[in-house]
Amino acid sequence: MEENKQQNISNDPLHCVKLADIVQYLQAVYGWKELGERIQIRCFQFDPSIKSSLKFLRRTPWAREKVEQLYLESRQ
Repeated sequence: MEENKQQNISNDPLHCVKLADIVQYLQAVYGWKELGERIQIRCFQFDPSIKSSLKFLRRTPWAREKVEQLYLESRQ
């Protein structure tokens, strides 16, 4: 029984972390200006908002990966 519990635990550091929470955290830590400099995507550089960023990141895997990586690096 204990072995089954351990197998179900995810090794993914982003497990149960919502994309919206990631974007809100990064915006609070860096602000839109620095975020747009660190990850050069339009949704962070021109008229940024949480809503527009989430829309873009949900349909652009390479950009989402960059955002997730920055989040992980900033949490260490």
